Amino acid sequence: MNESDQYHHGNLRQALLAAAIGEIETHGPSAVSLRAVAKAAGVSHSAPAHHFGDKAGLLTALAAEGYHKFADALEAKWAQTGDFAELGIAYVQFALDHRTYFGLMYRLELLRENDPDLQAGRTRAYNALQTGADAATSTGEAQITALAGWSLVHGYATLLLAGNLPESLAQDPAATARLLTQKLQP
Repeated sequence: MNESDQYHHGNLRQALLAAAIGEIETHGPSAVSLRAVAKAAGVSHSAPAHHFGDKAGLLTALAAEGYHKFADALEAKWAQTGDFAELGIAYVQFALDHRTYFGLMYRLELLRENDPDLQAGRTRAYNALQTGADAATSTGEAQITALAGWSLVHGYATLLLAGNLPESLAQDPAATARLLTQKLQP
């Protein structure tokens, strides 16, 4: 790490990312500016541009970080349980615990889709889902099973976060996710 990566309270890059999370939570990802992130982090207005280039670079770095955290959660759940349905529950739990990341990860119009770190994070997350589907499916339809599971839990998580579900389906997200994922098992 070179001296330009240091900030008086730690890593400047991470401080900027943390400030960006706060700005997104307050104003939404479309309204975030590099100047506002710099102000929230207590650094010069040029610091975010130095690290990320522009707003798309900043948001892409956050989305990549989100995908890696997401993949970590899925991989850990798989290592712990070896159960495809439990991956679905981990998916929903990640969405609830990391709303800002989750929302940003799927805002492709705001991101640089060809960013290597973003692609690596996406690939890790997809591979974790695919590993579970491979183990849960013996009929050669693992790719469709992975897509069905992903669609199911992503849809549920999105509806849940948007407040579009009746209380009975939102009250215990893990239990509801478990019931949904059981529909995929033979």
